[in-house]
Amino acid sequence: MSIQDIYQTTIQFAAQKHTDQNQTIPGTNLPYIVHLSNVAMEILLASERTENFDGEFAIQLALLHDVLEDTPTPYEELEKTFSKSVAEGVLALTKNADLDKDEKMMDSLNRIKKLPKEVWAVKLADRITNLQPPPAHWSEEKIKKYKLEAEIIRHELRGGNEYLEKRLEQKIQEYNQ
Repeated sequence: MSIQDIYQTTIQFAAQKHTDQNQTIPGTNLPYIVHLSNVAMEILLASERTENFDGEFAIQLALLHDVLEDTPTPYEELEKTFSKSVAEGVLALTKNADLDKDEKMMDSLNRIKKLPKEVWAVKLADRITNLQPPPAHWSEEKIKKYKLEAEIIRHELRGGNEYLEKRLEQKIQEYNQ
């Protein structure tokens, strides 16, 4: 299957799952699929600039990275529809709802680091796309914490994808200036 066909099949699956939840990008009226396609764009560009990078696998992860966390989609459905490796990657990118809020990110990062670099790349790309102007209702403290989390992600996933690490560094510097 071509990367275009993989993209189309995966984005349709993800779009339906997130649309069923009436999910939008927080602070906007935009459908959530816009965020997922932005993450996928970062991955497409990274795949062109990274040797030995499985772009097909990474595109699927990019488009599906929030489907377990934000929809009632079961892990087994991802595994059956896509593959065990895709389902495992999405699971690592999913915060564990049973943990305290302060533990969730590090737990996810630790699980990501045990998987292929494409999973690392999706986490980097996700934070890159999330470093847009913060919602108007966010406090200064929340904005600072979000920027700090981005710095932690960049530090913890160092060596995962040079191109995306540089992009994330640039977005961190530009964030909330």
